[in-house]
Amino acid sequence: MKLLEISTFVIYFTAIIFLALFTSKKQKSDTSFVLGNRSLNFWLTALSAHASDMSSWLFMAYPMLIFTTGLFNIWAAVGLTLCMFLNWQFIAPKIRSATEKMNNLTMFSYFESRVKDRSGIIKTLSALLSFIFYIIYITSGLVAMGLLVESLFGLSYTMGISIGLLIVVFYVFLGGYTTVAWIDLFQGFFLLGVILYIPIVLIGKVGGFEPIMQAIKMQNLSTSLFPSFNAKTFLEIIFIALGWGLGYLGQPHIITKFMGIKNVKDMPKAKWVGISWQALALGGSTLLGIIGIYIFPNGLQNPELISLDLVKTTMLPFFAALILCAILAATTNVMAAQILVVASSMGEDFYKGLFKKNATHRQTLIASRLSVIFVAVIAYVIAYFKISTIYKLVLYAWSGLGSSFGPLLLISLYYRKVNKLSAFMGILTGGITAGIWPLINTKLVIDVPPMIPGFILSSIAIYLFSLVKEKPLKEKRIKT
Repeated sequence: MKLLEISTFVIYFTAIIFLALFTSKKQKSDTSFVLGNRSLNFWLTALSAHASDMSSWLFMAYPMLIFTTGLFNIWAAVGLTLCMFLNWQFIAPKIRSATEKMNNLTMFSYFESRVKDRSGIIKTLSALLSFIFYIIYITSGLVAMGLLVESLFGLSYTMGISIGLLIVVFYVFLGGYTTVAWIDLFQGFFLLGVILYIPIVLIGKVGGFEPIMQAIKMQNLSTSLFPSFNAKTFLEIIFIALGWGLGYLGQPHIITKFMGIKNVKDMPKAKWVGISWQALALGGSTLLGIIGIYIFPNGLQNPELISLDLVKTTMLPFFAALILCAILAATTNVMAAQILVVASSMGEDFYKGLFKKNATHRQTLIASRLSVIFVAVIAYVIAYFKISTIYKLVLYAWSGLGSSFGPLLLISLYYRKVNKLSAFMGILTGGITAGIWPLINTKLVIDVPPMIPGFILSSIAIYLFSLVKEKPLKEKRIKT
């Protein structure tokens, strides 16, 4: 183990812990723990929404995709940026206003209120599917942490996932929504600086873009966003862009960030701050991938460690420690937001919604905090066995969440006829389709990401079942 790397790591996360302690004093009820009393300014909202989105995917999975395939898969970044812009434009203001009007603290309680479901079935199904897909998502973050600590410090993989999980659980358990938002702000600026600084320095070292493009050509990788102009290429572009981008419309850990802004009128400012951050971050991540093609012409044993191996090979050890902190910052941001969403759902939607409807704010807060530990333990057990790559885990979970909740959220904000039956069938259809699609996809000629069929079939189900008229409840007349 190297003293400099360990020292940098310890100093960075000590600062994070102090920030968590400082902001935790305000968390006294379930409303503040889950949604920060809807008191965030536009800077906090913007950076929290985006930094809690870009996990280890930003530093590991996406650069690996560019490193192993070339420039064509930049369409994934284009799709993500475009759809997040649409998310800010068409969903953020409406969901913020609607949830405050109906006094909803979670996206799932909004669904319940929107379709006037008194049975609890909508909230139960939503919470169940989110629990399944988020466990997989959180597991991907733990796998990333284990691999990084193992590679840089020489510690065991198990030690890596243990350290990472303890840090995240500590500040989520202690502080809740506002604490996570402030840490997102701090870490968002930090990781943006790192992901821009390193490729800029490396491009100067290798002599600019010309040798990099030559290396890409020599390895027969894609050198263009439009390698050809036939129907198959355009179909692939749509699948890559929307296969990732559409997921933004249904990610509860991102949607809840919109719900916490203090003033809806500040949403446009938050949008431009957030989109600017995302475009710069994805640009830096893309550069890491293509520089890696030049630096490692023979490939890497584990391409998902491309960012870390780049810095270890070409820069001083201090920068290796910095990029480790940046990757862990990105990973902990997302894990914290996801654990908070699942724990909030278990506290608000399961405990208070189904088992103890008259629970006090304090009791619900305790239930949510205990759920943080429960979720973390399950994710830890799954991560211990390293069942898949980070890229595949993130894609599966992202698609499942986006397909389950994206169509219903979008349609419910703009289409009045959505009812309990259509909401239930939309969530179920999207979740099942995305869940089983990897088994079907292996038999197709062209790779179709789960998000596409999941989103389409869920939308169709919502529309068709909204045409079915629900029987009104018969009220008993009382004779006077």
